Amino acid sequence: MLSQWNNNTNMSANHRKASIIVFSLYFSWLLALPFEGQVLYAIANLHNIDPQGLIFFTIASHFLGLLSCGFFVKNIKTVKKIMIFSILSCILGSTIFFFSFSITWYVSLICTSFLSGISVGSWGFYFKAYTPSNERIKTAADVLIYSNVLMIIINMIAINISPYIGLFVSIAMLMGAFLFALKLPSDYRTYNKDSSTEAPKLLNPTKPLIFLCLFIVIITINSGLMYQVINPSFAHHKGLVSWYWAVPYIIALSVMKNLSPKFNRAYILYVAIAMIGFAFLSFMTLDRSAGSYLIVNTLMLGACGVYDLFWWSILGEMLDYSNNPAKILGIGLSFNVLGVLFGGIVGSITISSDPHNYNSSIIALVVVFTILIMLPLLNKRLSVLLKNHVFLSELSQMSSNERKKIIGSFVENSLLTGRESEIASLLLKGRTYKMIADELYLSENTVKTHIKNIYSKLNIQSKTELVKLMLEREYETTK
Repeated sequence: MLSQWNNNTNMSANHRKASIIVFSLYFSWLLALPFEGQVLYAIANLHNIDPQGLIFFTIASHFLGLLSCGFFVKNIKTVKKIMIFSILSCILGSTIFFFSFSITWYVSLICTSFLSGISVGSWGFYFKAYTPSNERIKTAADVLIYSNVLMIIINMIAINISPYIGLFVSIAMLMGAFLFALKLPSDYRTYNKDSSTEAPKLLNPTKPLIFLCLFIVIITINSGLMYQVINPSFAHHKGLVSWYWAVPYIIALSVMKNLSPKFNRAYILYVAIAMIGFAFLSFMTLDRSAGSYLIVNTLMLGACGVYDLFWWSILGEMLDYSNNPAKILGIGLSFNVLGVLFGGIVGSITISSDPHNYNSSIIALVVVFTILIMLPLLNKRLSVLLKNHVFLSELSQMSSNERKKIIGSFVENSLLTGRESEIASLLLKGRTYKMIADELYLSENTVKTHIKNIYSKLNIQSKTELVKLMLEREYETTK
């Protein structure tokens, strides 16, 4: 049984890696070409075309694809088919840009952006199935880091060598995504049984999700302003912009990913808000030199990295509360795109009426103050659902007698051996492996072996899922 558990775990880890690779390759194409991508800008400039109309329809179509993906996608078999179809369609649609400008450019961008929105949101099924909830912040960081590194490579080629070579490389990313997508499973139940169970019934994520989406759309207005106001102002630093633009974003993601779980990330959120404010203040007061660009871009993109990982990881944990993770992830990401769209429209309007770009900076600062007001309210809403994972927090809030009673009842009815019951009880009380080993006079390796056996018997893979299972059973017996 232990061997089977290890095989299932290894298989699930391999699928997790494959899904990360598919998403990263696919997303790098999205960032480099249709979604405000430098490849699109460079090719449009070659044809003396203003790309703003193309970009508006592209972002709007991507928003609709993300928002609606939960209605098209109901299970993981559909996900694999849609991803493969979407990738092939994007490969075909991207080749249109090797030819002269025509109405087919608009058709291609609208169709591929819509399909990519459905595909990106649908990836939530793999995100939920193959990444334990307590590790989803790492998977979110991985896909954002890898896709942005690949985007930098494509951008450098498109800007410094040739837009068409950059286009070819972005299509090559899609081809790689297609090959790895073929290896993705179309049914995860064989390897990850707990992911096929119904979502927990204890709490409804709708209200926290709505509040989170409102937060996302407001804070990402700044991203739209950045695309339309800040980036064009430093476009003359062609070589520097081609590689440095996403570097602070990647560094911020890497730092956040590797922070100790004990570190209070709330402080970093407030620091990131301050960074956005200073970025726009610096943009208002500094010149348009390379040094100024490094200051403004470092502050802005570093903050974006912090906040993107913040709400990506929250969406990742919310997937456990829905039987259709594509709907949760798609809706959350769609509001990110909506914020960029709003910010882009506001930025375009302010540029035409304000040659010094002061109005856009003032708008950005208003957004910053709004977010400062919203953060405590958002934390209050989300903590009900996700603080230390809702099940752990709910357990910790119970009285000592209630906790003992529920743990005791669960352990007695779990078909565990005496030693396993003892260890499970201590684990549920918050003891670490070392504390359990010391308390029971066992080695840590022996404790780990017992815990693997416990997880195997209960068809779970983590302490979070153990607490979830316990509270679900308690819920069923008391209704």
